[in-house]
Amino acid sequence: MWNIFRFLATGDSYQTISFSFRLGHSTVQSIVLEVCEAIISNMKEETMPTPKKEDWERISNEFWEIWNFPNCIGALDGKHVVIEAPPNSGSLYINYKKTFSIVLLALVDAQYKFIAVDIGTYGKNSDGGILSHSNMGKALEKNKMNIPSDRELPGTNEKLPYVIIGDEAFPLKNYLLRPYPSPQIYEDEQKKVFNERLSRARKVVEDAFGQITAKFRIYCRRLKALPQNADKIVMTTCILHNFIKKDGPETQNHELPLNSTSSPNHIRSFPRQGGSAQKRAFEYRDKYKTFFCSPAGQLHWK
Repeated sequence: MWNIFRFLATGDSYQTISFSFRLGHSTVQSIVLEVCEAIISNMKEETMPTPKKEDWERISNEFWEIWNFPNCIGALDGKHVVIEAPPNSGSLYINYKKTFSIVLLALVDAQYKFIAVDIGTYGKNSDGGILSHSNMGKALEKNKMNIPSDRELPGTNEKLPYVIIGDEAFPLKNYLLRPYPSPQIYEDEQKKVFNERLSRARKVVEDAFGQITAKFRIYCRRLKALPQNADKIVMTTCILHNFIKKDGPETQNHELPLNSTSSPNHIRSFPRQGGSAQKRAFEYRDKYKTFFCSPAGQLHWK
């Protein structure tokens, strides 16, 4: 059992651990994978259950109380997990950094816990493409995730749907908000405010990736595992991350300045998304923009 915790926490190779415990290399690998499978089968439902309507409402309340973003049920982003080049894989796993990777696509709540994850997609794929082909994305499209109906924005009579927030890599949807394109925010101050507020709330998913990397140092090196085994290892770290945070202290809003790394001045270059979005999706984003600039939605401490 200690083999797997040392493997995940320190990032030591199977070879190093085998020397320490005087076990064969293949024995250590088998133990790690067997324990990963056991953790997934026995703890996944407990630590990462399918949310019910009341769970979505609780998550939304926390996003408003902590991060000042209403009707938000999660922040979405992808993380590349670097792996050794799989045999006979060609360029499928080569990402934009020219390394081989699988993608961890995660939906995170206001307390930095994983709500849902999709693991194992080829590193060459974009976050938006991964979402559209994932079970999570298909369920969102078909409205099969128990998400409650529209809810009034705080202090107003304006009803808007619950939404997920993401960066420029994702398309604009009725259920998914992304920032306004960079050129527009220099022409409209309200759009700039919207981008800042979205960036501030979306920071939780980036922080969750930072926390899981700090806990499990396997993310700090190239993972020597076949893709199907890497999927199990990554899922295990997500489950253990949620388990560790289950009884931990809640996140507090210390009214920090708006996020700097994701601010409009530091927008990464992504392919244009959202051009084919439904007209209603643009209207929803505009209504959120108006709300953030109204007395009910402004940050008075800013």
